[in-house]
Amino acid sequence: MILSACSQSSDVSDGGKGKGKNKGKGEGPVPVVLAQSTLKSVPIEIQVVGNVEAYSVVTVRAQTGGMITEARLTEGDYVKKGDVLFLIDRKPLEGQLKSAEAAVARSVALKLQAEANMQRDKANADYARAEAVRYAKGVEQGVFAREQGEQLKSAADAQEQLLAADRATINSAQAQIEADQSSISNLNIQLGYTTVTAQIDGRTGNILQKAGNIITASTTDLATINQVEPIYVTFALPEGRLADVKRYSANAKLPVTAHAQDGSDVSETGELTFIDSGVDTSTGTIKLKATFPNKSHKLWPGQFVSVTLQLTMRSNAVTVPNQAVQTGQDGTFIYVVKDDKTVEVRPVTTGPRLNLDQVIDKGLEAGETVVTEGQLRLQPGSRISTRDQQSGAGRGKQQP
Repeated sequence: MILSACSQSSDVSDGGKGKGKNKGKGEGPVPVVLAQSTLKSVPIEIQVVGNVEAYSVVTVRAQTGGMITEARLTEGDYVKKGDVLFLIDRKPLEGQLKSAEAAVARSVALKLQAEANMQRDKANADYARAEAVRYAKGVEQGVFAREQGEQLKSAADAQEQLLAADRATINSAQAQIEADQSSISNLNIQLGYTTVTAQIDGRTGNILQKAGNIITASTTDLATINQVEPIYVTFALPEGRLADVKRYSANAKLPVTAHAQDGSDVSETGELTFIDSGVDTSTGTIKLKATFPNKSHKLWPGQFVSVTLQLTMRSNAVTVPNQAVQTGQDGTFIYVVKDDKTVEVRPVTTGPRLNLDQVIDKGLEAGETVVTEGQLRLQPGSRISTRDQQSGAGRGKQQP
């Protein structure tokens, strides 16, 4: 408990300088509780309020349409990546797959028939061409009539055209085979999509579709998964602290502690992982994020927490119990015990607090004895005696 020196004492109204006369003199030693100033390593921290955010949020959607035959999750389940969440009716796709496989078989048969026709027509074309060449030579020698030679040449050309048509039929059949095989591959992929799995580790939210519902591919939301291991805590700092954060974070990851605001001792330790690229001009603050392992799931998405960002450690800082620091008109001061067991008022400059201790930046050295209880009856020069801190009262023992 910090005792205020602003009430019930004229030394405080005098700024802690002891302008009240005759107070404490002739009344014997004043019983007080004492402590010594010590050197400690003190963390330099910033404390703000932050908000817990899921590391990532995935909306589960099916990549194929149809009727949901089974939902294998319940709301609030923790799931692993790859766990089966929903099953979609496969029968319509399996029917289409059989039709596509039959179409491939038909296209293969047509191609084989076209290849056989081409072999037959090629033989006919070769014979017709040979006959046309032989008759052409006979025409030149006057053995055959020119009209007969022309007829054989025309027949050979027709056979060549028929052979070209056969090649086109084969190419068409091959293209149809490839198209049918592509349909089969696509249907196999669609069949794979009838099993909907988790894409991340996390906790499921509301289940939006139940077994029996008809869904549309890539459109209907099925559920959401919040990744909570790790997890983010987002908070904002005044832009005036940005320089300190950048300076200290340049050398190492800065530790961050998040405490629940419900008065419990729930806390989690993480590290600063993100500093926004710009200052919010409307608020004069900058957004930061810390990442926490959250293995025990202490932090929950949407929760508000008290955030402590540790910038660095200040070594050899002079500290005293909080109760030793008093406030007067001229600022803060401490009653320091001198060698003759009297007290003097020492103006001090305070630094950050560390639990039950107060850092003294200026005005006090380590090892000095200070008064932590009983200041209301003191003034500069008062002689003191010590009393038991736990009893808080007593006649007091005069310092020798």
